[in-house]
Amino acid sequence: MRAALAIVADACCVLAFVVIGRASHSDGETVAGIASTAWPFLAGTRAWLGTVLIGQAVRVLAGQGTALAFIVVSLLFLGLFLLGWRLAARWALRASR
Repeated sequence: MRAALAIVADACCVLAFVVIGRASHSDGETVAGIASTAWPFLAGTRAWLGTVLIGQAVRVLAGQGTALAFIVVSLLFLGLFLLGWRLAARWALRASR
């Protein structure tokens, strides 16, 4: 059950990253656009660095390209969110004991 919840939480973090990023670049928030941007990162979702490295590599292999600024933003955003929810959950568990 915990593993399933972790997968859902990670997917939500990736989707938040994609939706916020697309909105900030006025790329629109169509389902197709979000899916196109999200799938490489969702395919790479293992852990923070794995998600970023695999996601960026898959983007390049799929012809979507990448840029240094995008790599930095994805490292920072996904690091904060993927590690942040785990830290918050750990604190919540400790507080409930």
